[in-house]
Amino acid sequence: MQQHNDAMPRQFQRACVTGGAGFIGSRLVRRLLERGLSVTVLDNLSTGRRENLPAGAKLVEGDLLSLENGMEALEGCDLVFHLAARVAIRSSFEFVVEDTLSNVVGTASILRSAVRLGTIKRVISASSMGVYADSPAPIPIDESYPVVPTSPYGISKVALEQLTHQMAASGGFESIVLRLFNTYGPGQRYSPYVGVITIFINKLSAGESPTIFGDGQQARDFVHVDDVVNGFLGAMDCAHPGETINIGTGVSHTVEQVYRVVARSLSCDLEPLFSPPVRGELRYAIAAIDKARRLLGYRPEKVFEESLEEVVSEVVSQRPT
Repeated sequence: MQQHNDAMPRQFQRACVTGGAGFIGSRLVRRLLERGLSVTVLDNLSTGRRENLPAGAKLVEGDLLSLENGMEALEGCDLVFHLAARVAIRSSFEFVVEDTLSNVVGTASILRSAVRLGTIKRVISASSMGVYADSPAPIPIDESYPVVPTSPYGISKVALEQLTHQMAASGGFESIVLRLFNTYGPGQRYSPYVGVITIFINKLSAGESPTIFGDGQQARDFVHVDDVVNGFLGAMDCAHPGETINIGTGVSHTVEQVYRVVARSLSCDLEPLFSPPVRGELRYAIAAIDKARRLLGYRPEKVFEESLEEVVSEVVSQRPT
């Protein structure tokens, strides 16, 4: 079970969650409210949805790049979870300017607001496995593994990490960066660029063969959204700020294995189509999570094959009939 203690004396009173109407953010907002914090969400609702927000959360519908929106969202807060981002490795080549504006300039903007307000005690930013160089084998890599991004998206996340730590150090507040691996779970919206599980489910349930880019043997660390949220809560409670920490499971699944699990759960015998590999995508990305265990009390609880059934059921139930 998760090791952090929800009954501990509360260090923080009011949190701002950027991207809090999104897939991960809205679940984090719910858990923060359950722990007794007040929560303000800053979200432009480009991918997040208003209906994702639990009752009790205040929404500032606005843009990361707006100083006015940032100051409004952070007013009265002592804690920031910065999750808002454009998240897609493949499309980041085409949308390099948009990604840089959102992920780099947007991060700088929210950190500037934090510095100006002077009430923020800690900023916890969401980074990505996309910062790492490709691994030669499907074995877990720790936080000391070379940071040599293979995509503009990865570059934007390196900048986010460095800005978070630098601005915190100079601005008088604490920082923690979490490098998230492949997050999945109920509530993940379909996109042709990200979320291979959701793509497979949508295609197969429509009677179409999905495309696997490459040979299907590229391996990923699929971590359930609830475990990711536990990682953020652990970072809130963490007594060791200034750290950059992997959030995954340490377990490897190939893309073809994921396809077989999804197809089996849908009782589908369609075979996938194979296309050439996509530039920028890592062949192997598996998280070593010793540091998260040690500093955050992080213990991933969801077993991939078991929890995937819930995701399949949800996506199928929401398909138009």
